[in-house]
Amino acid sequence: MSHVWCHGTECHKKHTQDRVRGSKGSKVLRTRKIKQRIESQWYNPNNWYNWFCSMGCYNDFANKHADAMRRIAPRNEPLETPINDPTKNEYGYTRITEQEVDTDSNMG
Repeated sequence: MSHVWCHGTECHKKHTQDRVRGSKGSKVLRTRKIKQRIESQWYNPNNWYNWFCSMGCYNDFANKHADAMRRIAPRNEPLETPINDPTKNEYGYTRITEQEVDTDSNMG
């Protein structure tokens, strides 16, 4: 199991008991450590919770760096997924189903 520090931009400023470090008179608030269970079969390196200790820290980071993230992969055209025509089921509701899509060629 490995560890990384939370990437939240305000993580080290949040006043919670587990962030307090140091001895009396010289205490600090420290960024949380994140466990990465890379040896587990369910580990996925692309999940946000491998890099952030909470959704709040993730949102702080995303809000601060939103422009930079948009510049990495700008979207100048809408994405589209082909679907079958809507059909009525026995209850009268319309159901839309996806067709088989080649996701590699449909990425925008």
